[in-house]
Amino acid sequence: MTAATLDRPPVAAPPLRARRGIRGSTIVYAVLAYLIAIVFLIPYLEMVVAAARPNDQLRDPNFLPTHFVWKNFTTLWSSGLGTNLGVSLRVAGGATLLVLLVAIPAAYATARMRFRGRVAFLLLVLVTQMFQPTAMLVGIYKEFLNFGLTNSVTGLILVNAGFNLAFATWILNAYFVSIPTELEESAMVDGTGRLGALLRITLPLAWPGVVTALIFTFIAAWNEFVVALILNTDPAKVPLTVALDSYIGGYQIDWGHLFAASAVATVPVIILFAVIERKVVSGLTAGSIK
Repeated sequence: MTAATLDRPPVAAPPLRARRGIRGSTIVYAVLAYLIAIVFLIPYLEMVVAAARPNDQLRDPNFLPTHFVWKNFTTLWSSGLGTNLGVSLRVAGGATLLVLLVAIPAAYATARMRFRGRVAFLLLVLVTQMFQPTAMLVGIYKEFLNFGLTNSVTGLILVNAGFNLAFATWILNAYFVSIPTELEESAMVDGTGRLGALLRITLPLAWPGVVTALIFTFIAAWNEFVVALILNTDPAKVPLTVALDSYIGGYQIDWGHLFAASAVATVPVIILFAVIERKVVSGLTAGSIK
C-alpha cells in the first residue's frame, strides 16, 4: 500500500436508512411488476387449462379440473393444423419482409430529401390507413380473381403488406427525422456513400422504429381473418385464424380443440417478442459509436 493511498481520506458509506429505502422500493416495484404480469397471464393460463379439461368438466366452476387430458393438443395435427400454421407463418413473415423492404427506403427518402409534393405524399400515405379491408373486400376479390391470386399465399402476403405499409412508413419516417443528419455527413466525409451511411449509421439508430414496424405488421398479418376467409377457400391454403373458425359449428363448438389451437397460435408471437426484445434496447445506442 503506497503513501498516497494511506493519505487518501476514507470514503463515507451511504447511510443505512438510504440503502434500506432503495432496497425496499426495488422490492415493491418488483412485486407490482409480477402482479401485473400475472394479471395479463391469467387468460392464457385459463386457455391452456380449458384445452386440457375433460369434456364433461368444461362447465365446472373450479379453476383446475380433477385431471388433465392432453389429447386435444396431440390430435390437432391430424386435422391439418400444421399446414395452416405454416401458411400463417409464410403470410406474416412475407408481409413483414415486404413492408420493411418498401417502407425503409420510402421513409428515409421522405425524411432526408426535400422535394415537391413531399407533404402531399405523406398525407396520401396516411389516408390509405383510414380504409378498412372489409370496405374494399369486393374490389380486392375481383382484382385478385382477375390476376389468379385467389387461393394463394402470395395474394394474402400482398394484401397484408398493402394494409400495413402506411403505418410502417410513418413510424420509420418519424425515427429517421429524429436522427441528426450530421452523423451521416461525418460518415460520408470519411468515404461512405449514402447507402452505406443508411445501413451503418442511420438504420442501427432507428432500429427501435424498425422493430416497432416489424411487430405491428407481423401481428396484424398473423391475426388477419376476414380477407383470408374470402380470398382463400382451399382448407390447405387458409391461415390459422380461418382454421380456428372451423371448430365453431352451427350447433356445437369443439371447445377443447379450439382452446388448444388458440394456445398454439400464441407461441410464434411469444417467440418473436423473446427474440427481438433485446434488439430494441441495443438499437438505442447502436451506430452512434464509430
